[in-house]
Amino acid sequence: MSDTMTTSLAVSLFSEILAVDQLARHGVARVLPKGMELSHFLVLNHLSHTGAERSPAQLAKTFHLTRGAMTNTLGKLQWAGWVHVRPDWDDARRKMVSISPAGQAARDAALAAVAPLIADVVNKVGSDKVRAALPVLREMRLKLSDID
Repeated sequence: MSDTMTTSLAVSLFSEILAVDQLARHGVARVLPKGMELSHFLVLNHLSHTGAERSPAQLAKTFHLTRGAMTNTLGKLQWAGWVHVRPDWDDARRKMVSISPAGQAARDAALAAVAPLIADVVNKVGSDKVRAALPVLREMRLKLSDID
């Protein structure tokens, strides 16, 4: 494949990915429970999925955000009672974050609101196509994360 064709393919692929990202974010944000922002759901979902405490710096790295942006999000989550923030017992300069029972309930409610939207898209596209696309998207995510 020529360089021009490869570039054209790459531009088309990333244009579609960015359009899907924008539409997915808008659709998910629209159905989240009142008071929950997409960033809140993403952090709560991550903490729920991992089942482990994370430092704000680890969370910022995971979501490719500045520490300040993550601190802002964590402050809102803590104010809502959805996360616990405690000092790191080994290094008092650091903090550790975990999902609270109220945060788990909020995440579960958000997931229940989001699931029908996502399932509808998967049904319309076809589960076989989605299953086939996942390995390619995961590989692309890993290659892109190597760029940082």
